Amino acid sequence: MIRSHVLVCGGTGCTSSGSAQVRERLEEELKNKGLADEIKVVQTGCFGLCALGPIMIVYPEGTFYSMVKPEDVPEIVEEHLLKGRIVERLVYNETGEAKGEEEAEAASLSETAFYKKQKRVALRNCGVINPELIDEYIAMDGYFALAKCLKEMTPDEVIKVILDSGLRGRGGGGFPTGRKWQFARASVSDKKYVICNADEGDPGAFMDRSVLEGDPHAVLEAMAIAGYAIGADEGWIYVRAEYPIAVKRLKIAIEQAREYGLLGKNIFGTDFNFDIHIRLGAGAFVCGEETALITSIEGNRGEPRPRPPFPAVKGLWGQPTIVNNVETYANIAQIILNGAEWFRSFGTAGSPGTKVFALTGKIKNTGLVEVPMGTTLREVIEEIGGGIPNGKKFKAAQTGGPSCGCLPDSLIDTPIDFDNLIQAGSMMGSGGLIVMDEDTCMVDMAKFFLEFTVDESCGKCSPCRIGTVRLLEILDKITSGNGEMEDLDKLEELASYIKSASLCALGQTAPNPVLSTLRFFRDEYIAHIVEKRCPAGVCKGLLRFTVDPAKCKGCKLCMRNCPAGAISVNPNNEITEGNKLPYVVIDTSKCVKCGACLDNCKFGAISKK
Repeated sequence: MIRSHVLVCGGTGCTSSGSAQVRERLEEELKNKGLADEIKVVQTGCFGLCALGPIMIVYPEGTFYSMVKPEDVPEIVEEHLLKGRIVERLVYNETGEAKGEEEAEAASLSETAFYKKQKRVALRNCGVINPELIDEYIAMDGYFALAKCLKEMTPDEVIKVILDSGLRGRGGGGFPTGRKWQFARASVSDKKYVICNADEGDPGAFMDRSVLEGDPHAVLEAMAIAGYAIGADEGWIYVRAEYPIAVKRLKIAIEQAREYGLLGKNIFGTDFNFDIHIRLGAGAFVCGEETALITSIEGNRGEPRPRPPFPAVKGLWGQPTIVNNVETYANIAQIILNGAEWFRSFGTAGSPGTKVFALTGKIKNTGLVEVPMGTTLREVIEEIGGGIPNGKKFKAAQTGGPSCGCLPDSLIDTPIDFDNLIQAGSMMGSGGLIVMDEDTCMVDMAKFFLEFTVDESCGKCSPCRIGTVRLLEILDKITSGNGEMEDLDKLEELASYIKSASLCALGQTAPNPVLSTLRFFRDEYIAHIVEKRCPAGVCKGLLRFTVDPAKCKGCKLCMRNCPAGAISVNPNNEITEGNKLPYVVIDTSKCVKCGACLDNCKFGAISKK
């Protein structure tokens, strides 16, 4: 008889930290102690707190162990699983202070500040079930929604529920999902397709990957429901080849669903047929755009197509096609089972439901977050995210990836939903949320995102292919100390042309990081241009290292570690009354601005300006 379940995270983050080795050691120790029949080890998807991996949770107590190493396993087995004593030193502690055993027992996942304000719908099974076992998904009401649709609802009734729920596309555009399905159903054709967009290419984004790794059957079930609704019998999942764990679990899930008769012919004894295939993407960011994705599935170079016609009318191989992203599909079954009003009971009127964010950057709790729409940036950053580490101040947040904008600290109370973010000067995007502190240079940040979009442009249209390069050249000029005030007008004018004339959303949104930083952090651009100074001390072209004569002890450690030979003994090192010249000096003409002197000085005598 099983008396305890030990859940070990098997997501990419924890796997890279060694969770597979932890799980293997755990199974070995349980066997050695004669506990294999009493303790069940479950490999799960992502729990969310990615920086704390490998993560292990013991039920029924709910004790949450973090940063577990293989060598910690024998102690956990001996003390906790055999003797019932919590291993306090491994229990996740939000405060960092020592806890007694009674407090350690209360350290369940749901009681942490990270989870208190979350509502998990798309992520409901991630970290809960073994994603490689279809029976565990079925035990969580899996495929019940598909059965309900096939047995109790017409295709039009399915679409009406999705329409009434107000579900909007979670891939970035925010287009009403039900309306897209409605258009595809109205298109007359003997062949239609359902596509899942799992080509998640934003820097710092891992929302879709985590759903596929932790709950792949939720996507398969939703695609089958979509196929029934629009009259399609074939689906495609376009997933990045850089997601090996997600791809592996998708393949397992598809084979299991076919074996159980949940994909294939005559599903649930009806005349409905539906099957799903996987197509691996080569990592092109532009293939996240639906028409470029469709072109890639067809075996061609991934380039966007002019719209109209839209895919719902003419998509994959010229047939009516719907394209939704992973997170959108992850909501479908729950809406069918619980109803449209249930979904509208959280979130906002214009943006019902929840949104998953990959919370990264200068934040204490890096990880995966799912919150009701309308939750403020402050709640996500300060309460769920635990605030900015090292006593630094919050400066800005980049929402939605490289195509969206940066919001300053003055807008930290902005509710997160589609409409409020656009009004504030950013976008929801796919859900990447990058937090920046006071040490971030916003000009350099805009350049970083623009470098990404320049590299990822497919080159099909000249406004994107040429215009983004010109934008980047101006930013390079400013960050190297050669900027002029008229460059700011050129940036804004060029950005306007690119946004209005580019073929697809990649080009149309590429200038957003530049425009938003110009709007909210114009003073930093001016400091770079007029004062030839980077306020954050980031831009190498504007850095200048100096020695404080009052702090220099003459140890020469900086001189010995300078790779360019730019530091030498001050030949005029004379002590005069009230003044001590620095023992060493830095030759700015030789300095390569690597910062080695700053890193090696133990007395704080060297600073950068």
